[in-house]
Amino acid sequence: MIANGPLTVTISNGTNRANMSSLYAQINGITLAYSDRGTGLPLVFLHAFPLNRTMWAQQEKALALEFRIITIDLRGHGESDAPLWRYTLDQSADDVRALLDHLAIQQALFVGLSMGGYILFAFYRKYAARVKGMILADTRAQADTEEGKQGRFQMAQTAYKKGPPAIADIMIPKLLSPATIQTKPDLVRQVRAMVENNQISGIAGDLMAMAERQDSVPLLSQITCPTQIIVGELDQATPPSDSRLMAEQIPHARLAVIPHAAHLSNLEQPEAFNQIVAAFASELGKKKQS
Repeated sequence: MIANGPLTVTISNGTNRANMSSLYAQINGITLAYSDRGTGLPLVFLHAFPLNRTMWAQQEKALALEFRIITIDLRGHGESDAPLWRYTLDQSADDVRALLDHLAIQQALFVGLSMGGYILFAFYRKYAARVKGMILADTRAQADTEEGKQGRFQMAQTAYKKGPPAIADIMIPKLLSPATIQTKPDLVRQVRAMVENNQISGIAGDLMAMAERQDSVPLLSQITCPTQIIVGELDQATPPSDSRLMAEQIPHARLAVIPHAAHLSNLEQPEAFNQIVAAFASELGKKKQS
């Protein structure tokens, strides 16, 4: 057991899941599951709602040859605990920081997609010195509108009444393009399994956390680390216009639009996504050496 100030972390080896070896850490009173593979510049991947770290399997496989890849089941998701209590994005940011402390990682390149991007904004507010660079994928800086908050509340009620399968029915058309839904049944089943693997407490907790999140637009001009923005051209949940807003306001940020991809651009067009991440990470790594 290793103490990190008020945060306590315990680690043990786990089992293989979806071709990703599992490790477990006892952090802030709950068990978090994660994977840690490869060596070199650390890349920390923060997944979307309502999925888990296995959404990054293709990124881990391709990028762990060059970099240290860390993927996390955020609290409420996958193999991590889903306590029945109030969730906040700051709380998730604290979980990530505690895990980095245990792994003796002072700085990393962070990749956050959708909700992962919201958590990355929260993390940057609290721990900017730990962020060597960031990749914001299919996410937005704006807070929810009142209509958006109401939609999350209604989805939480649906989760409570009908369970995770009903959430999968709602979310899959928002996450994947129509062409993918029609022509890639295996990918659709993969996404559905990730959603249905979550507990109701985690789904509802995250919905409320996202509804209550801060507006990050004022933060954008204050971001000083290298930043890459990625968005699928068909993303309707967080459309390219949201990414352009971030690219315009974050100093020296880069924007890449991936063709034929919707909200889960890393799953629909993994090769293009991986190329963008690898190029950005390689450049960041060279800056460290120079």
